[in-house]
Amino acid sequence: MVYKRFSIGISLRIILIVVSIFLGIWLHYVQELWLAPGILLLVTGFLTGEMIYYVNSINHKLARFLDSIRFMDFSSSFTSDSKMGGSFREVNMAFNEVMEVFKQTRAEKEEQMLFLQVIVQHINTGIISFNTEGKIGIINNAAKHLLQIPQFRDIKDLGKLSPKLLREVVEMKPGQRISFKVNANLHLIVQSAALKMGGKSWTLLSLQNINAELQSNELEAWQNLTKVLRHEIMNSITPISSLVDSLRTILDEDSYVQQEGFLIKKDGFKDIQEGLDTIANRSRGLVTFVNAYRDYTNIPEPKKELVQVRNLFENVTGLMREELKSNQIDIQTELLPEETEVLCDADQISMILINLIKNACESVQNQADRSIILRGICQGDMGTMIQVEDHGAGIIPEALEWIFVPFYTTKKTGSGIGLAISRQIMNLHRGSLQAISIPGEKTVFTMNFK
Repeated sequence: MVYKRFSIGISLRIILIVVSIFLGIWLHYVQELWLAPGILLLVTGFLTGEMIYYVNSINHKLARFLDSIRFMDFSSSFTSDSKMGGSFREVNMAFNEVMEVFKQTRAEKEEQMLFLQVIVQHINTGIISFNTEGKIGIINNAAKHLLQIPQFRDIKDLGKLSPKLLREVVEMKPGQRISFKVNANLHLIVQSAALKMGGKSWTLLSLQNINAELQSNELEAWQNLTKVLRHEIMNSITPISSLVDSLRTILDEDSYVQQEGFLIKKDGFKDIQEGLDTIANRSRGLVTFVNAYRDYTNIPEPKKELVQVRNLFENVTGLMREELKSNQIDIQTELLPEETEVLCDADQISMILINLIKNACESVQNQADRSIILRGICQGDMGTMIQVEDHGAGIIPEALEWIFVPFYTTKKTGSGIGLAISRQIMNLHRGSLQAISIPGEKTVFTMNFK
């Protein structure tokens, strides 16, 4: 309706201007009048100016409306000009309604931002954002409390707490998660995310102090280890102590004093021999157990380098060639893609692979399918995955959750330390070692490298 009225107004003004011009020409040339054409000329000029004002008025209002939106100034209001009449009343009402909607939207956005700021400042997880130049955007109270860095305005200020932590944080990839021990009271889990805001790239860090949880888990681990140590040591010491008492009794009952020394009965002598052999065997078992514990607690820091997974597989299968051949076990390798690489300590990862392959060999010994699959898969930003798969007897669900516990074993001759050491090596690589098993179908051990 507004546009229809606007068109009618413009058309009427053009018609009046044209009529005035032709009437003035007719009066001047036909009637030879001078005054009337002069008056009509003034009327034509007035009508032209009025039409220009009529057209420009809506353009000025539209420009003011757009400027208000551009500069986020929603306090403006639009009223009808008395000179314009009521033809643009609907336009002014529409402008005011739109401004009111923008005003409400901005108010709701500000409320949401305030709500989010309150949440960010009150959560227990530390939050820090910084741009490509290192400038800090957001830092909440939890992060300030954790880091205790005065005037934290640039991510480089993190170096005041720990230069190594700063280096690792700057080198983090989006979605990566690291664990870093700053001091005895601060052990951080840092997770990174990437986002774009205002045309700039930002990195968002979340920080959590897991020191209390680690201390609790460490205490529980020591308690469990103490139980294992007590059980193993008592299993060795108790029979030794009992045997010593028995040997003393045999010496008292089956020995006789003679002038040249002691005389022991033949049966008593055999009993003493057997007892000493038993003590020696139990002592050797205890020494073996202590050595296994020493191996578990003295794994060196890995020396990482970029290694072709194909080379890892070839080296391990080469070392185990005779053992695999004697047990008639076939090793198959799968690489996706063929050039898959992994950043690792090749010697330590080879130890894990040898241990997993030996376990797989034992699992498939009595199976028709005696094949083991070594698989390497590159997952892009998600890292690299190495798997050892067999189709042997498998692991029962009750045992699956315990197989990585030190000294736990389902084998009669096993030490229960191999898988525990393997998982610890993967933890030192900041990766993980996991197992899934369907008894009688397949078992898959997966090493994840990030």
